[in-house]
Amino acid sequence: MATIRPFSALRPAAQYAKKTIALPYDVMNRKEAASMAEGNEYSFLHITRAEIDLPDSTDPYSPDVYKKAKENLAARLSDGTLLRENKPMFYLYRQTMDGRTQTGLVACVSIDEYKNNIIKKHELTRVEKELDRINHFDVCNANTEPVFLTYHSNAEISALMDRIKNNDAPVYDLVTPDGIGHTLWLIAEEDLIRQLVDDFEKIPALYIADGHHRSASAAKVGLKRREENPNYDGTEEFNFFMAVIFPDSELKIFDYNRVVRDLNGYTPNEFLLKLEELFTIEKMGAAPYRPEAKHIFAMYLSGSWYKLRAKEHLLSENPVQGLDVSILQDHVLSPLLGIEDPRTDHRIDFVGGIRGLTELERRVSLDMEVAFAIYPVSVEDLMRISDQDMIMPPKSTWFEPKLGSGLFIHEL
Repeated sequence: MATIRPFSALRPAAQYAKKTIALPYDVMNRKEAASMAEGNEYSFLHITRAEIDLPDSTDPYSPDVYKKAKENLAARLSDGTLLRENKPMFYLYRQTMDGRTQTGLVACVSIDEYKNNIIKKHELTRVEKELDRINHFDVCNANTEPVFLTYHSNAEISALMDRIKNNDAPVYDLVTPDGIGHTLWLIAEEDLIRQLVDDFEKIPALYIADGHHRSASAAKVGLKRREENPNYDGTEEFNFFMAVIFPDSELKIFDYNRVVRDLNGYTPNEFLLKLEELFTIEKMGAAPYRPEAKHIFAMYLSGSWYKLRAKEHLLSENPVQGLDVSILQDHVLSPLLGIEDPRTDHRIDFVGGIRGLTELERRVSLDMEVAFAIYPVSVEDLMRISDQDMIMPPKSTWFEPKLGSGLFIHEL
């Protein structure tokens, strides 16, 4: 059963909240991070991507980067930009995008429940990315960014969240330049805190939607602290890490599309003939075409869009092999285009669906030869695969909106 715990967050003074909030550390490169933070000394990117305050030649994994992040965090506390809550509490965090809202509970969750798979995973992690956030969290002595979790919707929890939203004034209610609304309420009443703890104890599992590296890193920092403090009793903050926990009914997964640099020696006509063995193909013309159902793909090749419907022999009852991202990888990208490991092959790139189909056309005109648009994975698929301790292919899901960074921080 899921354990949640209130915490005394560091959070921006209200007048600095809009200047502080930033996108997560891993959705941009160094140049983009520097551009986003330019002229804004309060941007949280100065903490999550502190290399932007060091010479361009600095290795982003250098100890100097983590030291700078710690210094920047301390400076924000010293000058009053960030405040420390005077008691542990929960927070309610609502995001609004294109008229759609999702509201999650900001809380701490247990590293033991992460280890014991009560917090369920669906993705493999990479050692170098784990090490980066391990060093960052450890040196900063804080979970600087939350993990994005979900759970099967619960009527009692939803009713309580609605009551808080309808009756209490938020501490932040802002819209960032990308048009995303961010609203935060404090949940400080002891009765409400106890009720939420009790309600979540009835939730059998939490699921990582986004943030597998942050989860793994936070858990490993906690285990490291246990080794350093052999008399720990389990109540210390390092036994927990920060998350925003959303009901599954409010989440939307966008498509996560593929662009490939070449046709692995095939001419476009030869490639189409190979695809005809796998798909029913319909040429759609020059106007962008978006897949309208599972097992239907869109392909952009030689200035035209094609509708590809997977033939029966490609389909599988296996939860992972039956995913469209798996069908594309197992039957097209690997055997035809020679992309065995999409995580490491430089001939493939991935484009979040939020960028639109025109971005696929742009990439093909710029540096790629073919693009594939995929019908989005469902939250139900994600949970079913996680429940069976199975792993989804890399780059299967793209969640929007992204969690804002800097509105709440968990000190260890």
